[in-house]
Amino acid sequence: MSVPMALFVTVLLLIGSGFFVAAEFALVAAKRHRMEKAAAEGRRGAGSALAGMRELSLMLAGAQLGITVCTLGLGSVSKPAISHELDPLLRTLGLPGALSYGVAFAVAMIVVVFLHMVIGEMAPKSWAIAHPERSAMLLSPPFRAVVKAVRPLIRLLNAVSNALVRLCRVTPRDELASVHNREQLTHLVAESERLGLISETDSELLTRSLTEPETPVRDVRVPAAEIVWVDGAAGLDEILRVAAARDRTRLLVREHDTVLGSVHARDALVARARGRAAAARALARPVPALTEDATVADAIDLLRRRRSSFAVVRDASGRLTGMVSLDDLLARFLQPQPQPQPQHAAWPGRGPTHPRAPGPASGARPGAVVRQVITREDGGVDGHVVNDRFRPPDPRGRL
Repeated sequence: MSVPMALFVTVLLLIGSGFFVAAEFALVAAKRHRMEKAAAEGRRGAGSALAGMRELSLMLAGAQLGITVCTLGLGSVSKPAISHELDPLLRTLGLPGALSYGVAFAVAMIVVVFLHMVIGEMAPKSWAIAHPERSAMLLSPPFRAVVKAVRPLIRLLNAVSNALVRLCRVTPRDELASVHNREQLTHLVAESERLGLISETDSELLTRSLTEPETPVRDVRVPAAEIVWVDGAAGLDEILRVAAARDRTRLLVREHDTVLGSVHARDALVARARGRAAAARALARPVPALTEDATVADAIDLLRRRRSSFAVVRDASGRLTGMVSLDDLLARFLQPQPQPQPQHAAWPGRGPTHPRAPGPASGARPGAVVRQVITREDGGVDGHVVNDRFRPPDPRGRL
């Protein structure tokens, strides 16, 4: 083969090697959700890239086959051509024949390896990693066409390699796992804090939100001995008296050892205003139950589905062991520092029913004060008065 032809083939092989390397790293580094968004927007090449990511094992096998062929081509064409041109030059310098051939071969090897590593491997890899999605959309259509042309051979090679992997008791996968587990996310949060990308408070909140949901309910429940009860036969005055004395808006209702549900002080006020003589059992609303083995995540999910603010906790035998509040559960991983929690539940010693409005010295505007005082659960100013004062609102009153 003539030297110009050998150089031309060398350039083609280097370009081919770089193409397969870039396609391989682009498919591995590209984010699935970004490619799905690009495909939904109709961007050219995004659909082909997504298809390649779905059969990643086959695509990687095709890339390895292409890289291997290009490497072998460089070894069989480029190195002999360079060595052949250097050998006569070295002989004219006075080197013996055997020595000149060895030196020419070594120099040719160094040149070809250098070109292959830099042009055929490292530069394409860096480019693909720097722009993974763009690289995947650009290279996937021709890359998949090449793989399709030699698909039977690649399937055979991939099947043999998967069989060897299974011998090591590892299950081969066709797609790259794109979801991080809890440990990986926790590590990412810690690294982000170390690098100064997020504050210490944000890092604490994120870490707790990753770890606390798996905490068993038994570790966060309020013991049964601390629950504020009202008897099922209690009248409206008794309900309001206990609610005002304990600064609670909701009370659990029980009869003997049976939990009937929960009663809201507002319901008792409305019933009394309408002249009804209702007992606590008649006003009780159902309360969901949890086992002690349930996690915080399970408890939050149940309370949201049942639209309840708290639930009772029972052991394996069905015995009541305590209760949990949605406010307390969320506070475990949403509050950066332990703080008194706003209480709408039925146990003592946890702070006021609502946050109080800031005083005049705080500089808050009246509208901002009202928004801070009146919570979503109040349902309005009248509801706040009922919850906060345990009496019906007076139309002439002032808040």
